[in-house]
Amino acid sequence: MTLSNPKELKSVIERHGFSFSKSLGQNFLIDQSILDKIVEGAGIDKSWGVLEIGPGAGTLTRELANTAGKVVAVEIDKSLENLLAETLADFENAEVVFADIMKTDIRALLAEKFRNMPVAVVANLPYYITTPIIMTFLENEIPVKSLTVMVQKEVAERMAASPGGKDYGALSAAVSFYTKPKIVCSAEPHCFLPQPKVASTVITLSVLDKPSVEVSDKDFMFKIIKSAFGQRRKTLLNALSKSPYVALEKSSVSAALESLGLDSSIRGEKLSLSDFAQLSDILKPRGIEPHKL
Repeated sequence: MTLSNPKELKSVIERHGFSFSKSLGQNFLIDQSILDKIVEGAGIDKSWGVLEIGPGAGTLTRELANTAGKVVAVEIDKSLENLLAETLADFENAEVVFADIMKTDIRALLAEKFRNMPVAVVANLPYYITTPIIMTFLENEIPVKSLTVMVQKEVAERMAASPGGKDYGALSAAVSFYTKPKIVCSAEPHCFLPQPKVASTVITLSVLDKPSVEVSDKDFMFKIIKSAFGQRRKTLLNALSKSPYVALEKSSVSAALESLGLDSSIRGEKLSLSDFAQLSDILKPRGIEPHKL
């Protein structure tokens, strides 16, 4: 069975009476070279476990199972049960769990299914849910070694962006705090069935053993970062002194910027993550949570 062959995939889909769901954003990958690059980008071998989110028809699941020691695929669409039972029948090391990943105790699932194996996350998901899922893993420090995900091209560019560019923002800072991002490959609409309207990019986020910068209060730092990029056209001085996330006196922000040798007219996109960490540590004693005002 070669599911990257559109004729074979369509035959399986028709045999099981499956209908694509627009609300679930289902687009099945049918390009073998992209499948190979995803597996390679995940950096797995037989000693690894893979948590796949959104297996669809099992096209990528089969490739992962050929390379990894164990694959556990979490799928929200129960109508795929019989189809996946057929496409994964030959893979004893592949298991499907029908659940909503956003309502699943992921830490418990990993402990149950993989025990002491290093785990890589691989996902081809609807764009609207990809970033929340990534941040769920990173912010909750769920013990996985990497996340290799298919995302909209512009989102991947934001994830991998460096300070100073137009794509650099709060997502870039969050990703670089927890991981080392690397673009794996791009996938045009014709690589999927049915075809989406936009191009996609595969990116691997290798989770760091410890955050890339030291900061006394990461939650406060990310409030500063959200404030800086929530109003991109404003100077950092004005964005922080009028932040909806923290209450800071303009004079305190000005003094903090000056102590770091930063001009009062600078904008958030010019600051590195290290700059934000230093700024956060200076401002933290002076900040007041808005609800405490």
